[in-house]
Amino acid sequence: MQIQGPSSLHGASRTNLDAIRGAQRPDSVAPQQRNEGLQAADQLDISAEAEMVSRVSEAASARADRIAEIRRQIEAGTYETEAKLEVAVGRLFDEIAG
Repeated sequence: MQIQGPSSLHGASRTNLDAIRGAQRPDSVAPQQRNEGLQAADQLDISAEAEMVSRVSEAASARADRIAEIRRQIEAGTYETEAKLEVAVGRLFDEIAG
């Protein structure tokens, strides 16, 4: 019985191993070459849709605060005043006359 080394197996030959070893691997590339083309600072781009969602959520929060204030005034009986009623009636007449 004769035992031969791994070079006798199909596919693994000395020339193939030398070619693989000779290939330039990413870790053998100089650090300057790896970082070439990269920006030095972090950057964040926010889409127009994301900005709009942010503005809407801020407006919703402000609106919720205003609604809560109006509810407190209604419960306290201080919401309806003569001046507010006159403004509302004036707007109604303007809309009807349109």
